Amino acid sequence: MGHVVRMTATGAFGITFVFLVDAANLVWIAQLGDPRLVAAIGFAFAIQFFSVSSGVGLMIASTAMVSRSIGEGNREKARTQAGAAMVTAAVIQAVVATLVIVLRHDLLALAGATGETAAMAARYLLITMPSLVLMAIGLIASGVLRAEGFGAKAMYITLLSGALLMVIDPVLIIWLGWGLDGAAIGLLLFRVALMLLGLYFAAWQNKLIARPDLTALRTVLPVYLAIAVPAIATQMATPVGNYLLTMIMAPFGDDAVAAWAVVGRLTVVVFGGIFALSGAIGGIFGQNYGAGYYARLRSTYRDALIFCLMYTLTMWLALFWATPYVSALFGLTGQGADVLRAFSIVGVGGFIFVGPLFVCNAAFNSLGKPARSTLLNWSKEAAIGWPAAALLAIYFGASGVIYGQALASMLVGTLACFWGWRYVAGLEGARKRALDVAALRPYPNPDRYRRR
Repeated sequence: MGHVVRMTATGAFGITFVFLVDAANLVWIAQLGDPRLVAAIGFAFAIQFFSVSSGVGLMIASTAMVSRSIGEGNREKARTQAGAAMVTAAVIQAVVATLVIVLRHDLLALAGATGETAAMAARYLLITMPSLVLMAIGLIASGVLRAEGFGAKAMYITLLSGALLMVIDPVLIIWLGWGLDGAAIGLLLFRVALMLLGLYFAAWQNKLIARPDLTALRTVLPVYLAIAVPAIATQMATPVGNYLLTMIMAPFGDDAVAAWAVVGRLTVVVFGGIFALSGAIGGIFGQNYGAGYYARLRSTYRDALIFCLMYTLTMWLALFWATPYVSALFGLTGQGADVLRAFSIVGVGGFIFVGPLFVCNAAFNSLGKPARSTLLNWSKEAAIGWPAAALLAIYFGASGVIYGQALASMLVGTLACFWGWRYVAGLEGARKRALDVAALRPYPNPDRYRRR
């Protein structure tokens, strides 16, 4: 439990600070008094979420791959894998960024953005999307540090980058009067800092990343993509779900979409610890699996579930108390305030079940069953979450979107909790059975392999 908490706390502190800065960015925009600006960020976020989630999936895959090699004691192999993963992730994210820039108007229209709100969101995407490549490099560096167990140094990457964004955002948005463009430029500078700090700590200071050559890329690429493709598919379920729910929310007007944007920022700020837990225990799972310490796999899974429950209950109480102040801070009234109340009363409670889903995802991704994580996430976001939100929105209005999301979390999170534990608890027995079967096989005839 101590290791789980330490690794999670360092990640949570860095991630939560960055998300807090992102929420402050929305506060500065709200001070300009134009709800269209807040709604524009909400629509842009629904699309940005896709690209950022693909980067997170690439980071998770690199952490799983590198941590296994470290657990096996092969550090040179881990360095080679880290370098190849970084180059691969940068190329993939360059393609993603190009596609989003080209299709941004169509994607915004499909989400329900219209008029000046759609134009402002499109401009925001045009400025921020090219920096996605820089963010990919920073995320891979952070993932490699976590694979090695350097949780504090991974935290410094996001913490220092977030501090930069905290300082420059009010200058660009308010003092220089650049508004939404200032917010976009601030995000770009944040990602530059993320990349530079990641390379400094992972590549230069700790020598965890080797410069890849073509041979290394050809060797590592199939292994990396075998983990990365299902990991990305898993991560993409959340932005798809968010996009679909934004489509349901859009007909209720800019006030509802603005509140939805606030809910999105609150989710990542309040539950930064849960998001960090998923990344932190992935490295713990990978190292102990590589070393064959199955008892530690079981204790990590159990302690992570306990952490999720205690963390969620604490945050639920805190946000319930803070709801009136948050509404006033972001200028939410009427329907927007109703959406926020629905989130603080019901939506936050759904994270009691989202936490176990994240723990299960980390276990499956790191222990060789990433397709199961994909199935669970898509079931929650699309197969159950979207229809439930659409149905409940008919009866409860915009707040019904929150209720549908919580219902899907409860159903899928409960299934994930037990499925993940059954898999982790059975790994040691499966390994012993495999060794017993191998021991019973006859030795091959050496004459078959003798050179003629």
